Amino acid sequence: MSTAVLETDGLTRHFGGFTAVDKVSLSLSAGARHALIGPNGAGKTTFVNLLTGALSASAGTVRLLGQDVTALPQHKRIKRGLARTFQINQLFAELTPLEAVSLAIAEREGLSARWWKPLSAHAAIAAEARALLDGLRMPAADAASATAGLPYGRQRLLEIALALALKPRVLLLDEPAAGVPPSESREILDSIAALPREVAVLLIEHDMDLVFRFAERITVLAQGAILAEGEPAAIAADPRVKEAYLGEAAHG
Repeated sequence: MSTAVLETDGLTRHFGGFTAVDKVSLSLSAGARHALIGPNGAGKTTFVNLLTGALSASAGTVRLLGQDVTALPQHKRIKRGLARTFQINQLFAELTPLEAVSLAIAEREGLSARWWKPLSAHAAIAAEARALLDGLRMPAADAASATAGLPYGRQRLLEIALALALKPRVLLLDEPAAGVPPSESREILDSIAALPREVAVLLIEHDMDLVFRFAERITVLAQGAILAEGEPAAIAADPRVKEAYLGEAAHG
């Protein structure tokens, strides 16, 4: 029996005569720290959309915690333990991170209709939200400030916090360092590295320094198909990967 928490078998997506994802089989074990990389147009975003149910598969299967979820819509995959980071919605711009995460927890617990009540009315939710933001190393002052005024790196941390509030078993991090100044990207890496091991992480990222510092296993996509997969050292040394993506001088 497979011990994977998330796996695909021959996952494929056609757009007319174009194959964006071509028979991709990938497996994430419990607690995985796995990165998905590839050049622009490799099919990474389409693949993630197939995992989450934002797109339907043309062929192949997606299994989450051993159950076939290929035909399930996004919200049912979320309920079963699959979460993805997302861009900050304008809905949260005037809320503080603490309020936004509390709202996400309340939604998870079926209490969202009463989210507007003072946080003190839901002490357990407020405490969980504070602990979650503390775990991501967000300073208390930022957690209590309006999201719209925070540095972009802290907003990306909030994206991760909102996903973690769902208590996922699998977390898809879609370019968490995109647009973040180098001074803040290290904070994001440290926060990701500190995530609890009960959450398997699939990181989709262009920042190769972040990828090679974080990942224990890397899958490389090219033209919709898996080009290579293995431990970081093997990927860095693979001549096919160097030619397709990393460049001859990258990482050795």
